[in-house]
Amino acid sequence: TVAEVLTVTGISNNLAGCAIDILADRYGGWGIDQSMFMKLVEEMGEVAEVLNKRAGRKASQENDLQELRGNINDIARGLNESVAAKVKAERMKTELITNVSHDIKTPLTSIINYSDLICREECENENIKEYASVLHNQSERMKRLLDDLVEASKASSGNIEIVLGKCDAGVMISQMSGEYEQRLSEAGLELVCTAPENDIYIMADGRRIWRVFDNLMGNARKYALRGTRVYVSLEAVGNNAVFTFKNISREPLSLDASELTERFVRGDKSRNTEGNGLGLSIAKSLAELQGGSFDVTVDGDLFKVTVSFSAI
Repeated sequence: TVAEVLTVTGISNNLAGCAIDILADRYGGWGIDQSMFMKLVEEMGEVAEVLNKRAGRKASQENDLQELRGNINDIARGLNESVAAKVKAERMKTELITNVSHDIKTPLTSIINYSDLICREECENENIKEYASVLHNQSERMKRLLDDLVEASKASSGNIEIVLGKCDAGVMISQMSGEYEQRLSEAGLELVCTAPENDIYIMADGRRIWRVFDNLMGNARKYALRGTRVYVSLEAVGNNAVFTFKNISREPLSLDASELTERFVRGDKSRNTEGNGLGLSIAKSLAELQGGSFDVTVDGDLFKVTVSFSAI
């Protein structure tokens, strides 16, 4: 029957009854025979089947989208938890280093002060003054290491105050020349500084950026080959102010450039120099916290650092 055809083709009983009434009213009085009527009903059923399939595909797509949305939310939740855990771990590590450093520095300060007093005392036994001098120097070195360790930890975790202000990059080059020319000369090195005649300004924290430059110049004094030159230059490249530091290394640089900015990594594998392997790490972190970039390049024995800031 017509009702059976409509039902089999996917149309509900109520809808089938309505369809029969409508079709009978519309076509019954026009002399359409039963076969034509049945064919029309079958075509109507085919249309209904297509619509049902499309509805099914749409529902399937919605289910897939819902599942995808759930997976993305799970990934985002996992990333947030991972980042939060890492931040917490870094904060706890910084607090631990700070607290331990403070506890060590208290007795260390006493050692430094009393060893200095012993060195100043008149003593017939020269060995005592020599021992006290060694003790004083090594205690001072340990104090610097503790200070650098705390600063490196704070800088790498971003737990350090940065106050940006307008700085004259050319003036910084002039200050470096006056500050380090004599020091490098005493180490058998010649400092060559170059800067453009026009003014170049950057946004930076004056105290922090000076620490970056101080670490780089100190690194050159410790590790550059005696009898060579240390080059420091400033130039405008596009919209950036680019500081470049170059020197010839005293020791072969077998490490990858990226490794040299890791904490406690030193180009001097024998570790006979006074460095502690934190200077470049601190400089890189401080430069990036101020919105700058810090890149190390090694080409044979040539050691090059490029520090770039946006010019204003």
